[in-house]
Amino acid sequence: MCSNCDYTIHGRHHHFGWDNSLAPAEKVAPGSTIHFECLDSSGGQLTPESTVADIAALDFGKINPVTGPIYVDGAEPGDALKVTIEQFKPSGFGWTANIPGFGLLADDFKEPALTIWKYDPSSLEPALFGRQGRVPLKPFAGTIGNAPAEKGLHSVVPPRRVGGNLDIRDLAAGTTLYLPVEVAGALFSVGDTHAAQGDGEVCGTAIESPMNVVLTLDLVKQANLKMPRFTTPGPVTRHLDAKGYEVTTGVGPDLMSGAKEAVAQMVDLLSARYAMDPVDAYMLVSVCGDLRISEIVDQPNWVVSFYFPRCVFE
Repeated sequence: MCSNCDYTIHGRHHHFGWDNSLAPAEKVAPGSTIHFECLDSSGGQLTPESTVADIAALDFGKINPVTGPIYVDGAEPGDALKVTIEQFKPSGFGWTANIPGFGLLADDFKEPALTIWKYDPSSLEPALFGRQGRVPLKPFAGTIGNAPAEKGLHSVVPPRRVGGNLDIRDLAAGTTLYLPVEVAGALFSVGDTHAAQGDGEVCGTAIESPMNVVLTLDLVKQANLKMPRFTTPGPVTRHLDAKGYEVTTGVGPDLMSGAKEAVAQMVDLLSARYAMDPVDAYMLVSVCGDLRISEIVDQPNWVVSFYFPRCVFE
C-alpha cells in the first residue's frame, strides 16, 4: 500500500481494450495521487515456472491488461491529462519471449522462445542473462493512456493519439507525461509494466514484469495537444552509458528495412562473439538495445543505427 496516496486501484480492476463506455474504477479530483496494481502484459498467464510450451497456449484475448479506468473530475475534450510518474514498486519477476509472427524480425525467428528473469526489486541491480550478461534495469509502464472518443471496444495493442501502448522506456519515475483528453473524465488506465526495454522493443517484448505504479493525475485546461508529450527529469541513458556501445547500421531507401538490417547485424555480432543462440541474442537486444534514426535527410538513402550497451558483457 501507499501511505501518501489518495486511492489504491487493485489489479482486479483491469480491462483488455479501450472503451469509453466502461464504468470507472474510481472518480478522483485533479491532483490526486493514485497507487495502481498492474499486471504484466500476459495478464498473469506466464509465471516464474513457465516454459516455452506456455507461449503456444497464450490467450491473446487477455494480452496487455490495463488497470482502471480513472475518471478525473473536470476533464473535458481539448484538455490534457498531466501524469506525474512518482514511483514504481517492482515484483522481482519478469519474462521476455519471442512470439511467432510478432516482432521486427518475425520472418527470421519463427519458433517460440522464452527467458524467465529474476531480479532484486529493492536494489534493482542488473538482472542476470545466461552466464555472462547483466542487464541494467529501468522500470516503466509500457501502456499508459486515456480512452478514445470513438465508440466501441478498441484493441490495446496499437498506440494512439491519446496514449496507450506507447512502449517509451523513458516514461520512468520522475517523468511528467501529457496526454490529450477526448472524453469527459479522461478515463485513464495504465499497465504493461516493464523492468527494462530497449528503444524499439525489437522482438516484441521487454522484461515484462508485474509491478505497482504510483501516479499523480492533474489537468491542463484547453491544452489542445495533438499528440502525447513528456518531460524527463534528467539524463535518460545513464544506466547504460558507462562502457560505451557496439553499433550496427542499416542503410537504404526504406526505414523499416534499415531497422531490420541494423538489428539483424547486431544479433549476428552477439551470437558469434558470445556463442549465443541467435534467438537469445534477439531477445537480449530487445530489452537493452536502442534503435535510432541517425539520418533521414540525405535522400534517397536513410541511416538507422542499433546501439547495444557494452556494459551488459563487461
